[in-house]
Amino acid sequence: MNYTISQLKIFLKVVEFGSITKAADELHLTQPAVSIQLKNFQKDFKFPLTEIINKRLYVTDFGREIASACENILNELEIINYKSLGYNNNYTGKLKISIVSTGKYIMPYYLSDFLNEYPDVDLLMDVTNKSKVIDSLEKNEIDFALVSILPDNLNVMELELIDNHLYLVGNKQIAEEIIKNKKSLDSKPFIYREQGSGTRQMMEKFINKNKFHTKKKIELTSNEAVKQAVLAGIGISIMPIIGIKSEIASGKLKIIETKGLPITTKWRLVWLKEKKLSPIALHYIEYLKKEKGNINKVSFSIPKI
Repeated sequence: MNYTISQLKIFLKVVEFGSITKAADELHLTQPAVSIQLKNFQKDFKFPLTEIINKRLYVTDFGREIASACENILNELEIINYKSLGYNNNYTGKLKISIVSTGKYIMPYYLSDFLNEYPDVDLLMDVTNKSKVIDSLEKNEIDFALVSILPDNLNVMELELIDNHLYLVGNKQIAEEIIKNKKSLDSKPFIYREQGSGTRQMMEKFINKNKFHTKKKIELTSNEAVKQAVLAGIGISIMPIIGIKSEIASGKLKIIETKGLPITTKWRLVWLKEKKLSPIALHYIEYLKKEKGNINKVSFSIPKI
């Protein structure tokens, strides 16, 4: 067989997008160039890798098996390159990380010095909700995931980074009204994160345990949106302190001391136990083990409440 590395990469993109045109756009090649390389790659096999039905491209079962082998080959080639460069302390490659939305307040601090030290490392970071983070992890689309609640259906390795404290908060007016007048918490609307959010999961667990009957339930799709809604006085919410430190310090938001709070979890970097991490990913883990204490001391401090 005389296939080339370029042909492996092209075939994988065709499989990924199910389209020669989209694969060509992604690879910055012309459509005819991709078609020719795909045709030449097909010549090495007795069975079809793709088929066209009603002008639409489909990958055959055999083609998907070959695509899986192609991915393994390219991964091994990357490892060879990484190892060679690593011996010269010239780390390069990609780090693919998916983080829950609240994680955007902490993950950059665990990456900044590392990326400055290794400028040839490319970072791909997706910020989304917990369910999508776990889905990406399960599909082996990423190296690492940042979560505060461990997935219960996956066999993962973990590295604890820092505590995650969740408090009940309201804006200054609402918080003082509840505290001074001893008003019931269920007199105000509760603002929730969307389904699939780890923060929502912990919030619902607390509310159900304490049998609160909320006046009104409002659902928003990001931690930032919840914060702005609480600041505007729309309602109260249980939020990670890491994302509201400046608002607490300035007095714009106030913590409503409540029995059973704060809820404390751990921010964890996790990866599939059976995953073959690239040398740069392995090096990043070693970096975090060595530096996380200093990062936490310099970059994070919980405001006095």
